Amino acid sequence: MLNYVWFFLAALFEIAGCYGFWMWLRQGKSALWVIPALVSLTLFALLLTRVEAAYAGRAYAAYGGIYIITSIAWLSVIERVRPLTSDWIGVAFCVIGATIILLGPRWAAT
Repeated sequence: MLNYVWFFLAALFEIAGCYGFWMWLRQGKSALWVIPALVSLTLFALLLTRVEAAYAGRAYAAYGGIYIITSIAWLSVIERVRPLTSDWIGVAFCVIGATIILLGPRWAAT
Protein backbone atom coordinates (compact mmCIF):
# COMPACT_ATOMS: atom_id res chain seq x y z
CA MET A 1 0.00 0.00 0.00
CA LEU A 2 2.92 2.33 0.66
CA ASN A 3 3.82 2.02 -3.03
CA TYR A 4 0.67 3.93 -3.93
CA VAL A 5 1.73 6.78 -1.63
CA TRP A 6 5.13 6.96 -3.35
CA PHE A 7 3.46 6.80 -6.76
CA PHE A 8 1.00 9.55 -5.88
CA LEU A 9 3.69 11.85 -4.47
CA ALA A 10 5.95 11.19 -7.45
CA ALA A 11 3.08 11.97 -9.81
CA LEU A 12 2.33 15.26 -8.05
CA PHE A 13 5.94 16.37 -8.34
CA GLU A 14 6.23 15.22 -11.95
CA ILE A 15 3.04 17.01 -12.97
CA ALA A 16 4.03 20.15 -11.05
CA GLY A 17 7.45 20.13 -12.70
CA CYS A 18 6.03 19.70 -16.17
CA TYR A 19 3.40 22.33 -15.39
CA GLY A 20 6.17 24.83 -14.68
CA PHE A 21 7.53 24.32 -18.18
CA TRP A 22 3.97 24.47 -19.56
CA MET A 23 3.42 27.82 -17.86
CA TRP A 24 6.69 29.20 -19.23
CA LEU A 25 6.54 27.86 -22.79
CA ARG A 26 2.80 27.63 -23.45
CA GLN A 27 1.34 30.36 -21.25
CA GLY A 28 4.10 32.94 -21.71
CA LYS A 29 4.97 33.16 -18.02
CA SER A 30 8.43 34.07 -16.73
CA ALA A 31 11.34 31.69 -17.36
CA LEU A 32 11.73 31.67 -13.57
CA TRP A 33 8.99 29.00 -13.57
CA VAL A 34 11.77 26.62 -14.67
CA ILE A 35 13.56 26.77 -11.30
CA PRO A 36 10.79 25.20 -9.18
CA ALA A 37 9.96 22.95 -12.13
CA LEU A 38 13.46 21.44 -12.10
CA VAL A 39 13.38 21.01 -8.31
CA SER A 40 10.00 19.32 -8.60
CA LEU A 41 11.18 16.97 -11.36
CA THR A 42 14.21 16.03 -9.27
CA LEU A 43 11.97 15.19 -6.31
CA PHE A 44 9.76 13.15 -8.65
CA ALA A 45 12.72 11.00 -9.70
CA LEU A 46 13.87 10.52 -6.11
CA LEU A 47 10.39 9.58 -4.88
CA LEU A 48 9.89 7.02 -7.62
CA THR A 49 12.97 5.13 -6.38
CA ARG A 50 11.17 4.52 -3.06
CA VAL A 51 8.74 2.07 -4.69
CA GLU A 52 9.10 -1.58 -3.68
CA ALA A 53 9.69 -3.35 -6.99
CA ALA A 54 12.35 -5.75 -8.19
CA TYR A 55 12.63 -4.04 -11.58
CA ALA A 56 12.51 -0.37 -12.55
CA GLY A 57 10.48 -1.06 -15.69
CA ARG A 58 7.70 -2.73 -13.71
CA ALA A 59 7.64 0.13 -11.20
CA TYR A 60 7.43 2.69 -14.01
CA ALA A 61 4.66 0.77 -15.77
CA ALA A 62 2.59 0.54 -12.59
CA TYR A 63 3.32 4.21 -11.88
CA GLY A 64 1.72 5.13 -15.20
CA GLY A 65 -1.75 4.22 -13.93
CA ILE A 66 -1.36 6.33 -10.80
CA TYR A 67 0.07 9.19 -12.86
CA ILE A 68 -3.09 9.18 -14.97
CA ILE A 69 -5.47 9.45 -12.00
CA THR A 70 -3.31 12.19 -10.49
CA SER A 71 -3.30 14.07 -13.82
CA ILE A 72 -7.08 14.00 -13.99
CA ALA A 73 -7.27 15.20 -10.39
CA TRP A 74 -4.79 17.99 -11.30
CA LEU A 75 -7.05 18.95 -14.22
CA SER A 76 -9.95 19.29 -11.81
CA VAL A 77 -8.27 20.94 -8.82
CA ILE A 78 -5.49 23.11 -10.29
CA GLU A 79 -6.79 23.87 -13.78
CA ARG A 80 -10.43 23.92 -12.64
CA VAL A 81 -11.71 21.88 -15.56
CA ARG A 82 -14.36 19.28 -14.84
CA PRO A 83 -13.20 15.82 -15.99
CA LEU A 84 -15.51 13.96 -18.34
CA THR A 85 -17.13 10.65 -17.44
CA SER A 86 -14.92 9.06 -20.08
CA ASP A 87 -11.87 10.46 -18.24
CA TRP A 88 -12.92 8.67 -15.05
CA ILE A 89 -13.69 5.43 -16.90
CA GLY A 90 -10.23 5.55 -18.45
CA VAL A 91 -8.71 6.22 -15.04
CA ALA A 92 -10.45 3.16 -13.60
CA PHE A 93 -9.00 0.91 -16.30
CA CYS A 94 -5.53 2.37 -15.81
CA VAL A 95 -5.55 1.94 -12.03
CA ILE A 96 -6.73 -1.66 -12.42
CA GLY A 97 -3.92 -2.25 -14.89
CA ALA A 98 -1.35 -0.63 -12.61
CA THR A 99 -2.50 -2.81 -9.71
CA ILE A 100 -2.22 -5.96 -11.82
CA ILE A 101 1.31 -4.99 -12.88
CA LEU A 102 2.38 -4.17 -9.34
CA LEU A 103 0.84 -7.20 -7.67
CA GLY A 104 1.18 -9.63 -10.58
CA PRO A 105 4.45 -11.21 -9.46
CA ARG A 106 2.93 -12.04 -6.07
CA TRP A 107 -0.08 -13.68 -7.70
CA ALA A 108 2.16 -15.77 -9.95
CA ALA A 109 4.23 -16.92 -6.99
CA THR A 110 1.27 -18.44 -5.16
